[in-house]
This record gives sequence, structure tokens and C-alpha cells, in this order.
Amino acid sequence: MRRGLRLVPLGLLLVVVAEVAVFVAVGRWLGFGWAVLSVFAASLAGLVLLRREGMRAWRGFRVAAESGQPPGRQVTDGLLGLLGALLLAVPGLFTSLVGVVLLVPPVRSAARAGVQRAAERRVSSMVAGDLFGPRKVRVYRGDPQPEPASSGQGPVAEATVVAEPVVDAGAAIEGEIVEPRRR
Repeated sequence: MRRGLRLVPLGLLLVVVAEVAVFVAVGRWLGFGWAVLSVFAASLAGLVLLRREGMRAWRGFRVAAESGQPPGRQVTDGLLGLLGALLLAVPGLFTSLVGVVLLVPPVRSAARAGVQRAAERRVSSMVAGDLFGPRKVRVYRGDPQPEPASSGQGPVAEATVVAEPVVDAGAAIEGEIVEPRRR
């Protein structure tokens, strides 16, 4: 089993504990009736936003696909919006707060960048290029850089090196794409 999946039950337990603690705190601060009303209002707003974010995600994907652009950015943005709306729709004040934070544009763009980096690490370079478009690579002018020599002190991380000329204003610049090999 994957290491991250083993932590899911613990994470869910922590979310439930946080939900109860936040509800009790808000109930003491505003009163029980207002706390219950705020949970219902947040869930209703989440349901409305869930439909809106779903339609927005689908439109963004369609526009990207029809224009021939990589759809990864629009799909990632749409999924984060759907996750925020879904967390808002789930009854509970803590998850609603996390959902609202995910719907804020600067937070969503930072989360999108993190999700994109994580996705690029887990898929091949070709798939990542198809999803997110061209990737940034290191470019060296002049002779290609030599391979690092092994010091003989244990295993060395293996890497796949693909050297292709990169065209820059008519002049060819040699570059390399370095990707760690999967085990």
C-alpha cells in the first residue's frame, strides 16, 4: 500500500476532531442556534458554488481542447474550484473555511502550481508536456556539460539525459532535459 494512503484514516480523524472543536467554539461564542444556522448556510452556499465551479471547469476544459492548447492548467484550476466548493458543501465549519480559502484566487493559483509540480513528478515528461505545455529546461551555451563522475561511495542517482538543440533567434543552443529515473 502507498505510504500516503496509510495516513488517510488518521487525517479523517483529525478533520472530525477539528470540526467538533470549531463547532463547539463557535457555539459558545455565538450560541448553538447561530452555529447550526451557519453550518446550513455554508452548506447551501457550497451546493450553489459546486454547480457554478463545475460548469466553469467544463467550459475551461472545452475552450482549451478546442483551441489546441494543453488543458492541464484549466483542469487543475477547475478541480481545485470543485474541491473548494465540495468542502464548503460538506456540513462543518472547519471544512467550509478550508473550502472558502481554496476559492480565493491567489490561494488557488498557489495550490494549482503545487498540484502541477506534483503531477509532473508522477507522470512521464511526454504526458506532462501534453497536459501542461512546454516545460522549462536548463540551457547551457557551448559544449554539453560532462556527466558527473561517480565517487565510488555508494549508489549514484541515475538520470535520463536527452540532448536536443534548442532554437533561439535562429541560433542553435544545446540543452538537456534531466529527469530522475523511476524505480
